[in-house]
Amino acid sequence: MAPNTAAEQQINPNWSVLAPALVAILQAAEKDGANQQHLLRDSGLQQDQLAILDRRFPVANYYKLYQLAAEASGNPDIGLSVGRIIYLKGLNLQLYTCSLCKSFRDYLNLIPSTLKMRGDIGETTAHRDANLVELRWEPLLKSSGLKRYCSDEVLSASAAIINSLCVRPVPVVKASFTYPQPQDTTQLEAIFGRSITYNQPYSSLFFDSAALDFQLLKQDYQEGPDLSKPFSELFETDQAVDEFLANLKSFMMRRLPEGEVSIDKLASLMNISRRTLQRRLSDRGTNFLQVLQEVRSRMALRYLSDDRLGITEIAFLLGYADQGSFSSAFKSWHGMSPRDFRRK
Repeated sequence: MAPNTAAEQQINPNWSVLAPALVAILQAAEKDGANQQHLLRDSGLQQDQLAILDRRFPVANYYKLYQLAAEASGNPDIGLSVGRIIYLKGLNLQLYTCSLCKSFRDYLNLIPSTLKMRGDIGETTAHRDANLVELRWEPLLKSSGLKRYCSDEVLSASAAIINSLCVRPVPVVKASFTYPQPQDTTQLEAIFGRSITYNQPYSSLFFDSAALDFQLLKQDYQEGPDLSKPFSELFETDQAVDEFLANLKSFMMRRLPEGEVSIDKLASLMNISRRTLQRRLSDRGTNFLQVLQEVRSRMALRYLSDDRLGITEIAFLLGYADQGSFSSAFKSWHGMSPRDFRRK
């Protein structure tokens, strides 16, 4: 990656971030002694606006706040602290995700989607590198890769999440960063180990490829992540009446966060042909899209009952590209927006 200066690449005015990305920076800075009210004033942000978790802000606010927070706190490792906060605040979502995935390999397919819930700051991609798996971070604003904050945040949060998913630990084997080596690398080495290189083309984490088949910690199907039986309730009645339909809905549920759920993919997972799946659904007086919408509608109600999940997170769990698409679909099912339904 050729270094880009801020002058060479301007911030796209259409890029935005969600409120939690900014709140985490404020919390990390306050921990190190910075005055949160001063940071809000100098960055042009308002506390009441940040309280709306699904509110979006120009991504320029994100980069400006990071710079101000690092200066006010005097902590060059602030991105590592923000990453830790992001990880801890996302534990509830991780529990739901573990209920939908079976292995570390499955989870890697969801990582690009989970990052989108933060906003337009970049994307992660997985690559094979001999006997290692590389999780590569590519910021949308290339010049941000020359500074530590964003890379440290994303990679530290990713390392913590990945090492908490499976029964067996998945430690970082090595790490690389696009920025120059800092004077003090103590905190970096505490998180990523001592095998760290700097001034690299990409900021990446590397894991042993054997971890791909590690099984994720299985959540209790009967109780669910918040002890209220979120998934068994969806299919128990169907299983008593029609095992085929219940199995189809179960497969759908687990594949929703990947995004597009096609009939061909589901047929393959169930080891039947597309035509056979269509015929069996037709015999039951329904079709693939009707079943998919039913699953999404019922799961949406379940997720909305958990106040710890934001609307954006629910949209992700249901496989929608953005909050707006989910809100439109929900209104067509239930006659009101998800936010209004939750208030009611």
